[in-house]
Amino acid sequence: MANYPIINLEELELVAHEAGENFEASFGLISKEAGTKHLGVRLTVLPPGKKAWPHHNHHGNDEVFVVLEGVGELRYGEQRYPLKKHDAASCPAGGRETAHQIMNTGKEDLKFLAISSMREPDITEYPDSEKLGLIAGSAPGGNPKERTITAFVENAGDVDYWKGED
Repeated sequence: MANYPIINLEELELVAHEAGENFEASFGLISKEAGTKHLGVRLTVLPPGKKAWPHHNHHGNDEVFVVLEGVGELRYGEQRYPLKKHDAASCPAGGRETAHQIMNTGKEDLKFLAISSMREPDITEYPDSEKLGLIAGSAPGGNPKERTITAFVENAGDVDYWKGED
């Protein structure tokens, strides 16, 4: 737990990740530093033209994104919405109609706070790639090393409950 309840965003240690040509971001884990247990907050920095994550929805967690700097676009369900400084975008838990993704459409870094409930287990859907994500042991915004289950599987349709059981 933090010794001091105030976190300065400019002093956060950022951890970078990238995948392929389209995904690149740096993250600062605010909630971890502040010691919160049921609320996830992180600073996300997206370079121009990049996305942090694939288009996805959570069945167990609500998310709110607050733009601090830059411009971008929120892909929400089948719609797209412009984002600018001081916008707050709400992405509640739900089905594919709440699937969301933020991309940087500007020429400067897009910086935003990602705020989420920290319920687990959570099931995530990825409409573009027809995958399901199953996460338990640590909420999606939590420490991946603490997770007991992390599985991404193709959403190929229903399997009979009794399949493979004797």
